[in-house]
Amino acid sequence: MPAVMSRRVPLALAVIAAGAVLAACGSRGIDVHGQSADVESGAKLFAARCAGCHTLDVVGAEGGATSINDRERVDGPNFNVRKEQREQVLYAIRNGGYSGAIMPENIVVGKAADDVAAFLAQYSGRGGSKAAPASGTP
Repeated sequence: MPAVMSRRVPLALAVIAAGAVLAACGSRGIDVHGQSADVESGAKLFAARCAGCHTLDVVGAEGGATSINDRERVDGPNFNVRKEQREQVLYAIRNGGYSGAIMPENIVVGKAADDVAAFLAQYSGRGGSKAAPASGTP
């Protein structure tokens, strides 16, 4: 086998393996299968765009503090505890949360915003292993 070809085979295998690992990360922890298409889409969008600052077990999101002692300025609400309605979620998305201090405005828009709102309206406030006491959420 020529030297150039022998180097390409391991490189190709490494690229394929890395792709498989990355593909698995995108869906890890999301447990809303069998729901409507908008709720499933909202769960995937939430995991991709919101999980860095919010906690919600159903999508494996651990971005918010689970204890008042662990809170940081950028932590969003723990949605295991905090129940949201569709219109509240849409307001927060459009306006950068309720305080407008940390969350970017319009982090998702249009149908994507509606899907995230449908997902959170259905799954927020259900408790979970990362649920902190209500006094620990804003």
